[in-house]
Amino acid sequence: MTERLGMHTLTEGRGLLFGGDYNPEQWPEEVWAEDAELMRAAGVNLVTVGVFSWARLEPEPGKHDFGWLDRVLDLMAANGIAVDLATPTASPPPWLGHRWPETLPVDEGGHRLWYGSRNQFCPSSPVYRERALAIAGALADRYAGHPALALWHVGNELGEVCHCDVSAEAFRGWLRARYGDLGTLNEAWGTTFWSQGYGDWAEVLPPRRAPYIVNPSQRLDWWRFSSDALLGHFRAERDVLRARTPDVPVTTNFMGFFKRADYWSFAAEEDVVANDWYPEPGDPLSPARTALTHDLMRGLAGGRPWLLMEQSTSAVNWRPHNLPKPPGQLRLESLQAVARGADGLCYFQWRASRFGAERFHAAMVPHAGADTRLHAEVRAHGQELRGLAALAGEPVPARVAMVFGWENWWALEERGRPSDRLNAVDQLLAYYVPFFERGVSVDVVPPSADLSSYALVVVPNLFLVADGDAEALSAYVRGGGVLVVGPFSGVVDPRGHVRTGPFPAPLREVLGASGEEWLPAPDDRPVRCRWSGGAEFTASTWTELLRAEGAEVVAEFTEGDLAGRPAVTRHRAGPGPGEGPGEGVAWYVGTMPEPAALGALAARVLADAGVEGAVPELPPGVEAVRRGEVLFLLNHGATTVRVPLQEAAEDLLTAAPAQDAVTLAPRAVAALRRLP
Repeated sequence: MTERLGMHTLTEGRGLLFGGDYNPEQWPEEVWAEDAELMRAAGVNLVTVGVFSWARLEPEPGKHDFGWLDRVLDLMAANGIAVDLATPTASPPPWLGHRWPETLPVDEGGHRLWYGSRNQFCPSSPVYRERALAIAGALADRYAGHPALALWHVGNELGEVCHCDVSAEAFRGWLRARYGDLGTLNEAWGTTFWSQGYGDWAEVLPPRRAPYIVNPSQRLDWWRFSSDALLGHFRAERDVLRARTPDVPVTTNFMGFFKRADYWSFAAEEDVVANDWYPEPGDPLSPARTALTHDLMRGLAGGRPWLLMEQSTSAVNWRPHNLPKPPGQLRLESLQAVARGADGLCYFQWRASRFGAERFHAAMVPHAGADTRLHAEVRAHGQELRGLAALAGEPVPARVAMVFGWENWWALEERGRPSDRLNAVDQLLAYYVPFFERGVSVDVVPPSADLSSYALVVVPNLFLVADGDAEALSAYVRGGGVLVVGPFSGVVDPRGHVRTGPFPAPLREVLGASGEEWLPAPDDRPVRCRWSGGAEFTASTWTELLRAEGAEVVAEFTEGDLAGRPAVTRHRAGPGPGEGPGEGVAWYVGTMPEPAALGALAARVLADAGVEGAVPELPPGVEAVRRGEVLFLLNHGATTVRVPLQEAAEDLLTAAPAQDAVTLAPRAVAALRRLP
């Protein structure tokens, strides 16, 4: 990520950004003037334009129609509204697939996917790449220097995977660059198993549909290659745009915890981290899941502000049963993003579409028009964001880090493991919830992150771990840090090969404990455990046969074959030669404790690390997070609550003073700045 360009480039002089996807090509031009007027009234200062406009911009190969887009950008500039101009390459026009069918993607079963929807392209196709770079270059040539242009938006929600012959050849090239020769490839993939040895590069294929389980090491490299293919395309478009407009930042929109693309690698290549996020209204864990996703975006941005590129004002259209948002939910979710580091709040979309696949997706201007409850709520929220302009650029400090990596995710969830019940994101969320409930801010970091600034590091799962990352975790503890490691960690190396010996092999010494068997538990029976102090709890799904090797047994199993064996251990690890000021603490959790037990564990490790929440007494359902000097309190619960305060403050959203406490109705938010 470049230092000279970023969110500050967009927020300077504008404050927090507010707006959404604008698709004027779907409407007659007489509507555009009304749109601009309504945008001004709502405080809109950024719109995304052109995401799905390729067929309109280039109706035939090499023949462009930019006149309508000229008028749209001129209109936005005249009304003081910045434009996030998209390259329209996420949805090629029908002529591309019709003339060059080899640009269309093929699934793992060998079936070609056709146009008539969107995302119908092969990332490795040289024809697609040529046409995509041509339209990106034409846009950059035409609009370089335009007063409305503030941000470039490459494609949309990049995530396409293709198994065609073109992709196969590109995969072979990627493997040659990684391994050099077939002997090294065969060793990395363990091809002596099931007679899979390759004697010619032409024999190597993507992991297409096969009679039984496909080689997990081959699939792990396929995940890596597919992500790199998308990243390569992003870089190519970005470079075309940067060459013509070096002072305009470039982004693409992420999709939270999206499995197909390694966002750590993408974030390093863009100027602004942006995300699309649509909370599920019926999910009781939605507030915590959303907070975790926002924290991931802040982590991807290196702790700097990020942009919420898409959210919904109310119901979406793509779930089987689409619940609307109750009044106040739009504002609550938007301010939750601000509290967790977002400097921009945008929606899909500005005006609800009359036709197409998203006719029933909510918008800032609904089908019923501007004289509606929903649009009034949009206007009110846009106006109040102006009062938070000083928050732009402010950090969200955190002393706790949680480790999450895409390669681990890919490797962990391959077929043929002891249980498919252990899911990387669900495991991360389970460990995150107790910190969320205590108002403890968390940074989400990659396995290779510098951990020296954190008092506590939590690793819910690290099934795949490189030697260097394992050593960094051990050194962190020897340097005085507190580490928590969840089950089924330290199992395989970056090739996907199991590390032999007691597990987790590369972390065994620092944890002071080891295991010899993974023992998935029956689905219909909880596993009974007991803390060393006598309190009982249950776990589920997963157990491990462990032994303490210097570690304290903090909890043990109390029944069955594991009765009396460790379930949770805690080890004081002294500093290594020349390392750190004193001993750290390493915890290992060899099962999946129930939520209350994870809460008790969180309290203990926070005490070890000397970390406290933003508010000492936080009622259930209330989220507390500090951004800069402002304490955000958000009530996700169904009842009015009273939150005690340690100091007098002013609510920036209402200008009301708060002395010893603040009262929050359901879906209410307070943004408290300490009074001088």
